[in-house]
Amino acid sequence: MNKKPGKTTTKTSQKSTAKLRIIAGEWRSRQLPIPDIEGLRPTPDRVRETLFNWISHFVPGAQCADLFCGSGALGLEALSRGAKSTLFVDNSKVVTRQMQVNLDTLKAQNAKVIQQNTKDFLMEATPIPMDLIFLDPPFRKDWMSQIVPLLDKGWLADHAMVYIEMEKEATLPPLPDHWTLLKEKAAGQLVYRLFDINKHH
Repeated sequence: MNKKPGKTTTKTSQKSTAKLRIIAGEWRSRQLPIPDIEGLRPTPDRVRETLFNWISHFVPGAQCADLFCGSGALGLEALSRGAKSTLFVDNSKVVTRQMQVNLDTLKAQNAKVIQQNTKDFLMEATPIPMDLIFLDPPFRKDWMSQIVPLLDKGWLADHAMVYIEMEKEATLPPLPDHWTLLKEKAAGQLVYRLFDINKHH
């Protein structure tokens, strides 16, 4: 067994595999492995629970996109709770490979995984109007100022909802007038917000 230098806390790689737990819906309490890579932080259970309380009426039948999907916690939770489909996008091959394995394990038919930089994907793919978009990018990389303007180029259905999770000290870029803040809450080092997009504002 090869031990990486400096890692003394893990006994074996198998035992230390991080798990993601789906909170509610069809796959309630299912646990799925998530890649052990630096910077991957699944949205905490408590935050996810609050978010899905906010949007519970909105999720069934919604077309969703989990951009910077990482563990896929948000998109999987949406599918479990009756979303019509979820598109998972992440730049990491390790992440997207595990994402596909987990979807296969769940026998999810209504999901698609794309390995690509989120910004490139939004610029190059043919836009699909999404009802619900989850944005939980890596911290301290100023992703929001790059991504928000791209979403308005055909990726948002009317009255779409956009969930944004970011580090507490970061500031949101200027948002379009038709983005209305519905909910906002802080938890530990992060702040999370839910926006309603009203194109006929």
